[in-house]
Parts: sequence; C-alpha cells; structure tokens
Amino acid sequence: MATITKTQSNTFKALIRKTGLPTQIKTFKTKADALKWARLIESEIDRGVFIDRTEAERTTIGELIERYIQEVTPLKRSARGDKQRMLFLKKHFGHYKASQLQSKHIATYRDKRIAEGKEGSTVIKEIGSLSHLIDISIKDWGIPLINNVATLVRKPKQAIGRDRRLKEGEEQILLQAARNSKAILLAPIISLAIETGMRLGELLSLEWINIDLRKQTALLPITKNGESRTVPLSKKAIETLKNIPCKLNDSRVFWTWKRPDSFENVWRRMLNKTEIQNLRFHDLRHEACSRFFERGFNIMETAHISGHKTLQQLKRYTHLKTEDIVDKMNAHGGF
Repeated sequence: MATITKTQSNTFKALIRKTGLPTQIKTFKTKADALKWARLIESEIDRGVFIDRTEAERTTIGELIERYIQEVTPLKRSARGDKQRMLFLKKHFGHYKASQLQSKHIATYRDKRIAEGKEGSTVIKEIGSLSHLIDISIKDWGIPLINNVATLVRKPKQAIGRDRRLKEGEEQILLQAARNSKAILLAPIISLAIETGMRLGELLSLEWINIDLRKQTALLPITKNGESRTVPLSKKAIETLKNIPCKLNDSRVFWTWKRPDSFENVWRRMLNKTEIQNLRFHDLRHEACSRFFERGFNIMETAHISGHKTLQQLKRYTHLKTEDIVDKMNAHGGF
C-alpha cells in the first residue's frame, strides 16, 4: 500500500515499497495527484507491467544529448554537422526530463521551425536526430521510456524536389569560368560530377589508390548510405582524371578542398562572375542522372552508377525532357 505524507514545503510525497522492487518515491503539489500516481504504479505492479522510471525521471534530454555526442556522433561520416544539430536540439529540449518529453512538445517545435521559414526536409532531419537519440537511450542505455515520442509526431511536408538542369550553353560557360578561376581543380571536379553523378562529398574523398584507369572504375569505400560503390568511368572522365595534377602528401584527387563548405565558397564566387542563376553543385548530379537515362541506360544501370537505393529516390534527381521521350516514341512508329 502506498504511503502519502505531507512535506515541510507543503507538497505531498508518495512512497511505494514492494518486495523485490526498488522503492518508488515521487513528490507532487497536491495529494490528489500523489494518490493518482500511486494507484497507477500499484496497478502496473499488480499486472506485472511495471517499469522503474527513476532514471528517466532524473535524467535530462540535455544529458542524453551530451552522451550521444560523445559516443554516437563520432561514428558518423557527417560528425561535424550531427554535433551542431544535436547541440541545437539541446537548446530547445535539453531542460526536459526524459520521462517528461511528450509528442506535443516536439510538434510545437516543428511548427515553430516551419514558421521561421525552415524547409520541411530540415525539420524532418532534426526530428529524426531526436528520434535516434531516444531510440539509442532506450535500446542501448536502458533509459526506461515507454515509447519513442518523436515517432508519434506528424512530419511536415517536404518541398518539391529541384528539377534544375543545365540549359543550352551553360556547361560551356560553367567550365570556362572554372578555368578562369584560381582554383586549378574546379573545372575537373565539375566535369567529373557531370560524367559520374558523384556527390560532392564523394568527389572530395576520392583517392587515387581507388581509381583503376585500365578498368575505368572508381571505388568509393564509404558513401552517404554507408555502403561502398564502384563507379564506371567514361572516356571523358578518364581524360579528365589523367590531366589532374597529383599532390605528393595528399592521396585525394581533389586535394585543394578539405571540406564541402570550403568548396562551396569557391563555387559561389565563380558563379557570381557568370550570368548563370539558381544553380547548385548538387544539380550536376541531377544533370548526370538525367543524361544516363537519355543515353539509354535503364533504371538498374543508372542506380548502380549513382548509388540510389530506390526508384523514388532516383526520380527526385532525374528529370527527363518530354520532347526527347516523344522523339523516342516516334522513332518506333508509335504504339
């Protein structure tokens, strides 16, 4: 039977002792709340579904985030970005006890971020990080939470995927501007992106030891989805690689940039010197995948080159020209 006592600070302490279980103690503002909690705990004990929530009630989300940054973040390829995101989440949720965090708190955060003008994909990634934190806390660290409240929150809508492709003459303008740049590897990295569909991070981590010029392949040991991938290289890609100067103390092909953000700065400065508008480096991946299809590669072949895992993912990056499809239909005399 629970014992309810009034404290000197005019609160009510509920205490439950049960053989074989740790003593349960919790303080409430009113006696009614203390009795309600005691009845709930005793009912769970009687039904054999009781979970000791003590650790969840004394551990804050902020403490869990700090542990996550120490133990989990370093294992990720994007550790720097992950740490920044987790520290940002700590500012918003760090004060909550793990047992107090509810889906409504996360939903309020979601709505606030959207109101601030953040893209749905950004907010989804943030909530996904919070969800992963809770999963790790439950499964690996033994924090006694009934469920992962982040999974109960409705995801915001994502913006329609970009369909930016290179317009007529833009590739030549882009390459000429790159050649005029002080960055000697800017033109080669642009050419290779268009020829292979590699992501910027994959290109920056590409090493000479993983390139086989005879077999015309480039091995990417670690990619965005955590798997390795061997990318076939066209004749143009091979010629581009052969003309890239090596650096003795750096095994990477594109040794002039250590991080994507340093490359992006060079990319923006170059574009500002042209009339090309609204073009991101990642759009070159769109362009490459679209060209693969236009050259007659099927879905499996294109996915093998690009590393996309599903057709839905591939569709986000592939935008075929309708007029080309019409020409293909007419070439076969219609249906």
